[in-house]
Amino acid sequence: MRITVLSGGVGGANFLKGLLDVVGPEDEVTVIGNTADDIWLFGLRVCPDLDTVMYTLGGGIDVERKWGRTDETWNAKDELTAYGVDNTWFGLGDRDLATHIIRTQLLHEGVALAAITKRLCERWKPGVRLLPMTEDEVETHIGIDGEDGLEVIHFQEYWIRLGAKVPVRQVDFRGAGEAAAGPGVVEAILGADRVILPPSNPIVSIGAILSVPQVATAVRQTDAPVVGVSPIIGGAAVRGMADQLLTGLGVEISAGGVARHHGARKAGGVLDGWLVDTADAGELGAIDDAGIAARAVPLYMADAATTAQLARDTLDLADSLATRG
Repeated sequence: MRITVLSGGVGGANFLKGLLDVVGPEDEVTVIGNTADDIWLFGLRVCPDLDTVMYTLGGGIDVERKWGRTDETWNAKDELTAYGVDNTWFGLGDRDLATHIIRTQLLHEGVALAAITKRLCERWKPGVRLLPMTEDEVETHIGIDGEDGLEVIHFQEYWIRLGAKVPVRQVDFRGAGEAAAGPGVVEAILGADRVILPPSNPIVSIGAILSVPQVATAVRQTDAPVVGVSPIIGGAAVRGMADQLLTGLGVEISAGGVARHHGARKAGGVLDGWLVDTADAGELGAIDDAGIAARAVPLYMADAATTAQLARDTLDLADSLATRG
């Protein structure tokens, strides 16, 4: 079985842990990682979602924060603050800095991001093939209310410095329209037996990956069933700022609302199937009416067992759609 997963950071990485617990030793899992969260800081190229997947699956993630390195220290950040440097709101830990230094050094040497990611994964051995969605620079920018009208800031500034506490007026995936899919990305989608959209943010994770035209086209054209997992349970985001982003873009904050936002493949969207939580079972009929096969199962990834069961349920839905197709 060849399984391709389009993943953001924390939610996608947690789902992937469960998926790796249930797939067979001969199955191949490829992860198309979001790079639109990437940012230049202190002269370093930081790729938060790629690193979160790599650290989580490789056993190096801080399990309490769910981002950054375990046993982290913050001496460099404290020193930068003492010097009065801007952007210290973004917490680069001392261990984490090593990853960004190596990545940046190799970029300056002309090594492409996919090859760099492969090299970094040689240390962490995440158990998946991790591919950047693109090697071109694509950055998510958020429009908010400023003193003189619309103010546009980098997504990381909105998420971390502002705590996602101000209304969203606009989301722009800067550079996405001209970006090419990364090496192996289109092939991994078109050659997959199953394509999964895990419970990552539907706008700035899944939406960002699909903002690269070649990626979206491949998802619409693949022969594999495409199944997604709702990041919304009971009308609220499980984690992160999906609520604010959906509201700002006029998308209903519900499991069904996100499903309709992604759309059915038979109608030009990207979904064949969609899992909602049992709390949202009342939305199944409307999702089915939108041309998306829907099931209600427990979605909370509370521990290894529930996460593995969610992965099984996702594959079961995909298997049923493959058989039906």
